[in-house]
Amino acid sequence: MNEAGFREMLLARGNAPTGVETRISYLKTIEKNLSGLGLPFADLDAAFEADGMTSVTHAVRGLIADYKAGGTAYRLLFPQSVSPRNRLTNLPTFLKHYRDYRSGGGMADSDAGRIRQYALKDFVEPARERGETSVTIRAGDLHNALGLHNAHANVCQALRGRLFRNLAGVGEPSVTGPENSSTTTFVFNLASEAAAPALQARSSGKSMNQTTPPTNLILYGPPGTGKTFATAREAVKLCSPGVDLDDRAAVEVEYRRLVEARQVEFVTFHQSYSYEDFVEGLRPPVSGKDGEGDEDKSGFRLEVSPGVFHRIATRAATSKGSSGKSFDLTGRQVFKMSIGEAANPEDAYLFEESLENGYALLGFGEIDWSDDRFAKRDTMIEAWKEEQPDAESPTPRSASVQCPDMFRNWIKPGYIVIVSKGNGSFRAIGEVTGPYEYAPREDGGYFHRRAVNWLWSDRTGVPVEEIYAKRFSMRTLYMLTPSDLNMSALERYITSQEPGGPPEPFVLIIDEINRANISKVFGELITLLEPDKRTTPEGGGLTVRLPYSKQAFGVAANLHVIGTMNTADRSIALLDTALRRRFEFRELMPDPDLPELKAAGRRCGVDLSKLLRTLNDRIEYLFDREHQIGHAYFIKCASRDDVDAVMRHKVIPLLAEYFYEDWSKVALVLGDADADTPGKFLDRTELKPPTGLAFEGGDTRWRWTVRPEFASDAYADFQ
Repeated sequence: MNEAGFREMLLARGNAPTGVETRISYLKTIEKNLSGLGLPFADLDAAFEADGMTSVTHAVRGLIADYKAGGTAYRLLFPQSVSPRNRLTNLPTFLKHYRDYRSGGGMADSDAGRIRQYALKDFVEPARERGETSVTIRAGDLHNALGLHNAHANVCQALRGRLFRNLAGVGEPSVTGPENSSTTTFVFNLASEAAAPALQARSSGKSMNQTTPPTNLILYGPPGTGKTFATAREAVKLCSPGVDLDDRAAVEVEYRRLVEARQVEFVTFHQSYSYEDFVEGLRPPVSGKDGEGDEDKSGFRLEVSPGVFHRIATRAATSKGSSGKSFDLTGRQVFKMSIGEAANPEDAYLFEESLENGYALLGFGEIDWSDDRFAKRDTMIEAWKEEQPDAESPTPRSASVQCPDMFRNWIKPGYIVIVSKGNGSFRAIGEVTGPYEYAPREDGGYFHRRAVNWLWSDRTGVPVEEIYAKRFSMRTLYMLTPSDLNMSALERYITSQEPGGPPEPFVLIIDEINRANISKVFGELITLLEPDKRTTPEGGGLTVRLPYSKQAFGVAANLHVIGTMNTADRSIALLDTALRRRFEFRELMPDPDLPELKAAGRRCGVDLSKLLRTLNDRIEYLFDREHQIGHAYFIKCASRDDVDAVMRHKVIPLLAEYFYEDWSKVALVLGDADADTPGKFLDRTELKPPTGLAFEGGDTRWRWTVRPEFASDAYADFQ
């Protein structure tokens, strides 16, 4: 890894020197153990060039998952550590930092964008127009032309990055001179094959960041055909295209990350599932108070509660664009803050003023807390006593003391503030960038200010459950409990409104989609799912007014819907016609030739491929093709005992259900129907008619039971 350049970037970001060295040390530990992680790379730079370090990140996340499950695989990196939780959880973030550095995304967006655009417009494009086969860019020339100050490392970083190569349609440059200097020189080949895809996209007028068209997909098939995993694979394919989809472990790790970040939602339909569960309905509030400044409202009441589809559609709609950069929350405290009363229209201007001017406003009197003596809470109490000698003496727990103290002393530059909207929603997230300021305003009130870089905002508000396990309290300002914060979701919100990329993709997975009343659950929204009705950032698309909240609602083009359907439960022919018109259907059938199934057969000493094929041939002959047995039932078997357990506890009960307890047909499927030979899976005993019952010439009746132990050659007929 390039320690010098990476260190320079981290220091430029404002990281403390000790923290910088910690990050470098941890990454060097990973780099030394790449082979132990099962990766073929010599160093992190090779990993970046191969797949953007995606495989390294997945391997590290695998160690984290193993540790959470009680494993000790982490000792590869930290052999002496007894409790490595904090070290492990920081590693993916540190890897993101190095990926930022290598991709040219480690500097401020404005500087990086200016450097890339200038290099493109003033160097690359003129060279192409002149018919030249290469272009040379000297870092110092570009640096001086833009009037930058001590930013040669940033220039080099941007020119090395993949973002610039994609933008300009060029391949990897050849670099001469020092690592990050005014004399560092980059030579880009304008005729390389690597430039062809980018040039083709640019010449056709298509963006390299063009949003994937919305997906409406239903995976259907018999039970055990891997539909649930297939939906996870599709979700990862849509949200994280760099992941190796043939690596099941990598897919599962990335899928869990996407779910944790609320980029993927999973819901199972059932007969009682309703529109109120899926879109929105009326429910009693969790708290008796509805927002800052509201009086306690006693008695029973209802409020609009968004369903799972409404929530993920809102996330998709508020994601204005993501450049792919990460936001490091390590070491940052997160505070909830109210800016005015959200329920009071007369206070709306305070929030708008804060967003427009890049600061956060706090009320609580007109005392100037700038003096150094107010670094202690006791002096604040004394100041209040002097200011209001006739009022009740404040205490350290009084809001008039606590809130200014936190605003002035607790919150540091780099900390995060989340602006609430009532107790159940939030409407802005920002990073504090400056110290406390006393700034009297012409209209009076709210004299206390902190500079804030607003990273995300949505004036309609988003449910607090998206990022925090509890509803907000009535207090104006307080620190949120780290253990209750969903850091992955918070990070995703922070990076979801950056310029430079398309909106993030979101995926809603609906398991057993055919088990609910589709018309009842989707209601009027079934029309909004059509690709040409989807809303876009440019303002296109169709919206409807929801019946409970009365809000206009649309389905964004970056929301993908994937459903599963078990054909053994209900035939696809019976599915709602409106849904059939709007979804693509992809069949998943049992695959006897699956390599994993063949490998399981070798482990067990049973030809599972032939077993599965024969069972399904017989089922289809006696019933139909939609009630076959899926390969997933056998794929994890490791011994003959495992196969017996699957047959006894899963396959045979499923066959009995298929044939409505007609055990003669179950016996036919299992090969136990011959009355002249003992059954290998089933025992049968002839039933004698009751005494006195005339029974002449009738069919013989049998009692069927599953054998306590299957015959040693039970699977011989399937070989």
